Amino acid sequence: MVFSSMVFLCIFLPAVFIIYYICPRKLRNLFLFMASLVFYAWGEPVYIFIMLFSTVFDYVNGRLIERFRSQERPKAMKTVLIISVVGNLSILGFFKYTDFFISSIDHLTGSAIGLLNIALPVGISFYTFQTMSYTIDVYRGEITAQRNIISFGMYVCLFPQLIAGPIVKYRDIASEVDERHENSSDIALGIYRFSIGLAKKVLIANKAGDIYNSITAVHADNLTGPLVLMSAVVYTIQIYFDFSGYSDMAIGLGRMFGFHFPENFDYPYESRSITEFWRRWHMTLGSWFREYLYIPLGGNRKGLARQILNLLIVWSLTGLWHGASWNFVLWGLYYFVLLFIEKMFMLRVWEKLPEKLSFIRTLVTMFLVMLGWILFSHTDISEAWMYIQRLFSPSSWRAGFDFTRGHASGACFTLYTLRESASVIIVGILGATSLPHRWFSRVEVHSKRRGDGEVSDLQMLLSLILIVLSIIILVSAGFNPFLYFRF
Repeated sequence: MVFSSMVFLCIFLPAVFIIYYICPRKLRNLFLFMASLVFYAWGEPVYIFIMLFSTVFDYVNGRLIERFRSQERPKAMKTVLIISVVGNLSILGFFKYTDFFISSIDHLTGSAIGLLNIALPVGISFYTFQTMSYTIDVYRGEITAQRNIISFGMYVCLFPQLIAGPIVKYRDIASEVDERHENSSDIALGIYRFSIGLAKKVLIANKAGDIYNSITAVHADNLTGPLVLMSAVVYTIQIYFDFSGYSDMAIGLGRMFGFHFPENFDYPYESRSITEFWRRWHMTLGSWFREYLYIPLGGNRKGLARQILNLLIVWSLTGLWHGASWNFVLWGLYYFVLLFIEKMFMLRVWEKLPEKLSFIRTLVTMFLVMLGWILFSHTDISEAWMYIQRLFSPSSWRAGFDFTRGHASGACFTLYTLRESASVIIVGILGATSLPHRWFSRVEVHSKRRGDGEVSDLQMLLSLILIVLSIIILVSAGFNPFLYFRF
């Protein structure tokens, strides 16, 4: 079940919302736990047992670590932590990477072991990282272990952020797991945030996805430089509005039930360096790798050589986390190289650029990001390389506007696609910046409010309009996947 589906919008969410607020407060965690299991089991009921196992496994590990701490047995604590980390990574590795490693071995050795064709449980990368962070934080003494297994299960399975994040550490919402103070203001703000995310997904990301699919369906002989550039631009728009839209919906849904999830995006396409981009894009994942891998490895505290090695490890694993394919590993290494160059000298070069020319930094950064998305979006590395070659090929660009007999079909499709995608590209570029938010804030500040911190009448009107428009489009549309579900 996805948030942008009629089943979720018209049946599941209204039913869960009404029953949740009818329930006595002491039963709300149990109800959310059960509702979240139904949500997850809707698409793949078998894999619900994996999630339940992870829940019980790390609940027990957290309790054991706390018990051994009270008994002053640090070695036993560390043993349990190792069991927790190895167990979680083994589950993730088996389901996500077994076939990847088998196919790699077959390719390198010429053997024919044969794939197991293991289906990937949706959201396993997200809830595995969440449960791992829980046991690590208990071990570090940063949080106390949750004693109520229902409350812990509710945290792990909580449907707003279960499938595609944001990655919510237990300590982010520890105070809200057992004691939440839901109110009408939170509900209204949640609805507003959810409507923004839904519109991002349905009104922009899906349309950009349609255009991207039409370009990638073009035969290689007709793939021109302008088409490749448009494919990169619309995919850049699609993945941002798809993923940030989902995060907005997740944060809004959490707010409706009294939770305050961390932000996941901060207008990353306004970044003026790759370093800044990764501080603004998928912030909860970057925070997780920094806190639980980069810093424990030594970070930048053990000299330049060790820092470079740590960055290499982190970005190799960041790429692999996104998918069991070599293109994702190369995508991670691509960012390792860019970040290494910036740390060595490029950031100092950028700092010398006058402020009035800072837009050049953003343009260069976004071009590099788009190149990365070409590698990211094509699991076939040879296909990705072909797209990159066509992007930089003068002859491919000439073919894009050559209406002679040999190239007429490619040139005509280029112009047709440009006409069809122009509005999406313009709206996507503007919408990915903070400009619409700043403009709306200036207008909305004069709108009537019922109290401090509450949504305005204009915000509620906008929410209603966006939800109605999204539902109208969903009724007639067929293309509605979430890109990050496969990660």
